[in-house]
Order: sequence, then C-alpha cells, then structure tokens
Amino acid sequence: MKARPKSAELFKDLLTLVPGGANSPTRAFKGSGILPLVVASGSRDEITDLDGHTYIDFNMAWGSLILGHVHPNVAKKAKEQIDKGSSFGITTPIELTFAKALQACVPSLEKSRVVASGTEATMTALRIARGYTKRNGIVKFNGHYHGHSDAFLIKAGSGVSHHCEGSSSQGVPFDVVKHSISLPFNDEAAFEACLREKGKDIAAVIVEPVAGNMGVVAATPSFLKLLRQRTQELGIVLIFDEVITGFRLAKGGAQAYYGITPDLSTFSKIVGGGFPVGVVGGRREMMDCLAPGGGVYQAGTLSGNPVALHAGCAVLEEVAKEGFYEKLQETMDFFMDPIEEAFAKSPVMACINKAGSMFSIFWGIDKVSSFEEALQANQELFYRFFRHLFDRGIYFSPSPFEAHFLSSAHTKEHLVYTRKAILEFLREMEEEMRSGSLSGEYATSKA
Repeated sequence: MKARPKSAELFKDLLTLVPGGANSPTRAFKGSGILPLVVASGSRDEITDLDGHTYIDFNMAWGSLILGHVHPNVAKKAKEQIDKGSSFGITTPIELTFAKALQACVPSLEKSRVVASGTEATMTALRIARGYTKRNGIVKFNGHYHGHSDAFLIKAGSGVSHHCEGSSSQGVPFDVVKHSISLPFNDEAAFEACLREKGKDIAAVIVEPVAGNMGVVAATPSFLKLLRQRTQELGIVLIFDEVITGFRLAKGGAQAYYGITPDLSTFSKIVGGGFPVGVVGGRREMMDCLAPGGGVYQAGTLSGNPVALHAGCAVLEEVAKEGFYEKLQETMDFFMDPIEEAFAKSPVMACINKAGSMFSIFWGIDKVSSFEEALQANQELFYRFFRHLFDRGIYFSPSPFEAHFLSSAHTKEHLVYTRKAILEFLREMEEEMRSGSLSGEYATSKA
C-alpha cells in the first residue's frame, strides 16, 4: 500500500470537525479497510491525491463527469461566468438557454425547473405529484436511492445500505414514511398486488430505470412497460429518477433508451458539468402546479446558478454531437468484452452488470436483478478487489452498492492497464480456489 501521510493527517483533522471525517458517507471508505482518498486535482481520466499519487478514475464524481475531469469547453464556460459573477439569486439569460437545451434532448420536459441537487429534484417531483393528484402514497423499489429526503429513506440503496438495518435512517419519523411503500425491483406480481390494495391512494411511482445505487441493475423492459401502463390507468404520476441515467445511457436519457415516457423526470450529475445542479421536469399541467403559478411550493437561492448552468450547457453541447454515444459504447465494449469472456470461462462465481457506460462487478453470485440478490454478493471479496485495484493506481467506486463509470476521456492505454489488473485478480481467485483457500461456495458449476 502506498504511503499517504498528508492524506492521513488531513483526514485525522477532518474527524475532529466533520462527522465521520467526510461530507458524504461513502467518501469515508467505510468497509474498505483503507484510508479514505483525499483528492488534490483531476485531469481527463485521472485524479491525483494529496500525496501526489495518481489514479485512473472510474468513479467520475459518481457518474457526473461523462467528459472527464476539466474538459476544456466546460472549464472555459464556467470561468467566463465566474468573471461576470458567480451567483445572483436573480434570473439570468442562461436559464432559458439551459431549459431549451434540455428539452431538445429530452422532449418529455415540456417545462422544467432547476434546483441545486438531485435530492432536491426528487423531493420536488414527489411534492408536485402529491399536489397534482391530491393523494399521499408513494411507491419506490428496494435498493433505489432517490436522495436523502425523509419520504425516500426506506429500503434505500447507496451509502445508506451500510449504515442502518433495513436500509433506512434514524431521525425519520414514522408519520413521514408511513405513506411510503418499497417493493422488490423487477417484481411485476408484487407491483400488481400493491396496486390492487392501495392503488387509489398512491400519488406517485418513482423508479431508477437502471438502478445505480445497489450496483448497476437494469429494469426489465416489461417491468417499465407495466409501470407506465398501470400508472396511466390509475391516475398515478410516474417519475423516472434519471439523476444517474440522464445523459449517460443516451442523449435522451433512460426514457429514450427504453422508449418509455414518464410524467415527471429528475436529473442531476451530468447536467451540472461537475457543479451542483438538479432538475425536475415533465408534463406542463403538472409542472404548472409549482409556485408562483400553483400551490406547490419550492424555492432556492442557488436554483439556476449561472456558473453551473453554463457548465451544464457545455456538457449538453458535447453529448449532443453526432456519434458521441456510439463512440462511448465502443469504448465500453473494448474495455469490457474481454473481461466478460474471462469471467464466463472462470470457475469463480461472479457476474458483470452493465448499461451504457455504467457497470458493476459482483463477486460470489452469478446473477443480480434485485436488491435482495445484490445483498447476497460477497462484500469481503469486493473490498479485497477494490484494494487490489487501488494499490495499482485504479480508483473504482468504494462500495459494493455503487456503480462504476466510463467517460469519453478514458484512454485505451488506461483501459488495457485496468483490464489486466481485473483479470490478474480473477486469476488470483482461481488459484486460491484450486488450492482450497477460497471457499467452494464461490465456485460456479464450471469449477
């Protein structure tokens, strides 16, 4: 393990002033067995820590940086606006430019409102749905993370999975979550049973079309079609949480990828170009429920921050270029195809889930299509795998319940290097299996 004395000293000081030493739980590397990463800078597909060590980055600010670190056009637009003023709390011209750019990519956004985070976007979408339908109930799915607002903290994924039994949170009153129902993902029978019992009381169904907070777990097309059909029949608002999938799977998000149009959508991450931004948008009559025109209240001093929107517009300009997603998919195939072939032949039980430029590797299990299955994967092996890569200057998301991401900045040289490191770990597992030091329960039928 590389020495990181400066990082260690800084983290020690953070522990005295910041809860857990981190301003977001997953940054504390809980469960990994190593000192948290402290980053000093980033460039293209790499980050450099406080001690001068460089890592190939497959976290990319939790998927936000689809163009990589410090993309020239994004940085240029942000710096130009900073020179004019970083925040006003007043309308600026970029807000119209941004709304038009979003709508051009995602036609379902008949109207949209910019907020400051993904959590704020999903919280606002739920409030709109309740105001529009005059109902209280919501349906979400186990392992899906929709931010840390109270109503969604029931059987949630992401870092919550490490902190509380049942994947919920202390400090959330029962009176708040009693209207929240969390169902198994991709379970059509459970969803139908829920609607038969409570359908008339449900305001919204919210779903990540591809879950990215229990590892990458995609919805089946038939499941999403069922959600769309049944919510329309019962007057329930269907919300696609595209905070992760927005502009990562396709220019039009997961709704374009699957060909299914929700009533409301939420975005964040990529649309901010590395700056804090959230968006909620959708059908005109629902969005018009928001104040000042309607009775659903939402406000924020930093909503529509001009620096963030200039950066976001620069990103949207890049991803809208012809061939962007085709090239990104070619990069993904170049990287992952040989890994998938090796895993398919290996006696070690593991599986790879991927969608667009998102992927996850689960150890000790051969299939993951739900949160319940994700919980059966071997977390100890994941953290050993994480440390193996980290020692070699490769940074994956530091949790078995998070996705890993490619960007357009990843070079073939770095992808080949990373692929070799992954296959090296697989060979180590195979050797341990042959020697008997790795439990036979993690062997496939090919063993």
